[in-house]
Amino acid sequence: MSAPIAIFLPSGKRGTVKKGTTVLSAARELNVDLDSVCGGRGICSKCQITASFGHFPKFGIVSKKSSLSKTNDVEYRYKKKRGLKKGRRLGCQVQILGDIIIDVPEESQLHKQVVRKNADLRQIKMSPSTQLVYVEVQKPDIKVPSGDCERLEEALEYQWNIKNVTITLSVMQTIQAKLRNGQWTLTCAIFKNSVTRKNEILEIWPGYFENIIYGIALDIGSTTIAAHLCDLKTGNVIHSSGAMNPQIKFGEDLMSRVSYSMMNKAGSRNMCVAVREGIKKLITELCASSNVNKNDVFEVVMVGNPIMHHLLLGIDPIELGQAPFALSRSKAVTTKLVEIDIHLNSNTQLYILPCIAGHVGADAAAVALSVSPEKSSNTVLVVDVGTNAEILLGNKNKLLACSSPTGPAFEGAQISCGQRAAPGAIENVRIDTTSKKVKFKVVGSPYWSDNEKFWPSIAKFGITGICGSGIIESIAEMRLAGIVDENGLIGSAAQTGTDLCVSEGRTQSFILHRGTNNKNIIINNSDIRAVQLAKAALFAGSKLLMEELGVNKVDQIILAGAFGAHISPKHAMVLGMIPDCDLTKVFSAGNAAGTGARIALLNREARIKIERLVNHIQKVETAMAPNFQNHFVAASGIPNSVESFPKLKSVVTFPRVNFNQRNRRRSKKN
Repeated sequence: MSAPIAIFLPSGKRGTVKKGTTVLSAARELNVDLDSVCGGRGICSKCQITASFGHFPKFGIVSKKSSLSKTNDVEYRYKKKRGLKKGRRLGCQVQILGDIIIDVPEESQLHKQVVRKNADLRQIKMSPSTQLVYVEVQKPDIKVPSGDCERLEEALEYQWNIKNVTITLSVMQTIQAKLRNGQWTLTCAIFKNSVTRKNEILEIWPGYFENIIYGIALDIGSTTIAAHLCDLKTGNVIHSSGAMNPQIKFGEDLMSRVSYSMMNKAGSRNMCVAVREGIKKLITELCASSNVNKNDVFEVVMVGNPIMHHLLLGIDPIELGQAPFALSRSKAVTTKLVEIDIHLNSNTQLYILPCIAGHVGADAAAVALSVSPEKSSNTVLVVDVGTNAEILLGNKNKLLACSSPTGPAFEGAQISCGQRAAPGAIENVRIDTTSKKVKFKVVGSPYWSDNEKFWPSIAKFGITGICGSGIIESIAEMRLAGIVDENGLIGSAAQTGTDLCVSEGRTQSFILHRGTNNKNIIINNSDIRAVQLAKAALFAGSKLLMEELGVNKVDQIILAGAFGAHISPKHAMVLGMIPDCDLTKVFSAGNAAGTGARIALLNREARIKIERLVNHIQKVETAMAPNFQNHFVAASGIPNSVESFPKLKSVVTFPRVNFNQRNRRRSKKN
């Protein structure tokens, strides 16, 4: 019987282990971030893990319950004494007996993930859908019989011109006592529904209510979830927080999750429950850290790609995995939050921005709302970089959109020393073009590695791997230093003039950092190939939109998304992720999808605007486009085997190197 395969999430690290190896030992063998301070005696509980079971096409394994050893006496004793959450096991006790997928929860990670989705400081015109109004209500009159609700409706129309009012049952149940306690005055929280155009009374307070009411903007990405808690009167962001999307266990990219739904009877339901539980936990932590009562949160606005959109709403995404990629609903959704089993105030409203098309979702609509490319006289390319990239191209005359399945390589997955952003992860790289010496920065330290303050600053966490921005900069710098050729091949030590290039069988690797115990941080040819595939898909999507718009260049490029905010424009262009453009015209818009969600939260006119705009955005389906493959193949070169990139080459020099030995031998014969 072959050795079991262990796959750890969210890091994506995998490897074969000896049958009977404990999860903690396997994690250490594979350099997985799993905490433990008691030496594996089942005392500290730092190494808690959960396992995911089912058929996982993405990973090519079936993860069974029998792949883990049964609960032993140590675990029983710990569970009885201190308790374990449902599904949790102690990594130091449970043994791996077969192929298994293991989830390392955030609290068990020694180096916590950094979810870089903070809110920007943009000023947003305040016109929230939920507002507080103070109203004086007529006392009941025996000569003019009417209910308290009806007299409240009349007062709202007369004093505030608020018509077409609906009153929830929970408000009806308390209106009489609150009216009398308030001496016939009330403060009402009124929700103006942009879809139904009705005004719904969500809550009432006796007299004049001066407390703050809140809303939350949520950006549900394939990999991470970001939340921004906002004051609905001032628009101030009270607190922002983020978490890993727990659906990662079912597949790192979107199509893997659709496959999981197809291959597992309860797959769609499992993923729905996972993302909802992740949102519940994030909102609870967000409110607790801000000392905000969850009952004072009256609105939640959510954005996400179509598959996240469907899974959140409890809709099986199977139709999105096959042509014609039909959405269950494309228009905006307005409902009560309790309808998706998330409980804050009983009347908290949920608004989800409209989707543009089958693979271009509410997150892309939020990006459009945030950066407004439709207002520009110039041709603007907007790239929201992530596991699934959304691309917008256009100007005031026409706006196009597509999605491009870049996969998880930009997030650090499928990379030999890759990881997601956490303290100790290499995030910036520079390579001297002459000496080939490397210097770098890591998450958690402001210093470059050649600074004497660098090593003391990382003493607590060390150098643990390389995250997405570091991967992009590494490969781009290797290309500029003549260590990698246009085809993505790494040269040998003799060819490149540096002993940092080392042989790995028939291929080469490049050492970014020499670690202790032979735990070097490297980039190998497989890593470069994974990035080439990801960036080629991204570039090909942009080229398809350019063809459809009838342009051969763009005037401006906006990098959106939390990941996009940390990408160096020069290195992204050297790698060939984005088309040639004046580098001074390439900039980051930060987490534009999250900003768009906040705009929709704080300005109801913006909801009407985006609901209209999406009807005019032309969708280009990359999966069906005949030229996609041609653009993809050309874009596999670094930066590109067809495009000349004249503006980029006016500021950087690409060494003319070719490390393909077969081609070199052929050229000699000729």
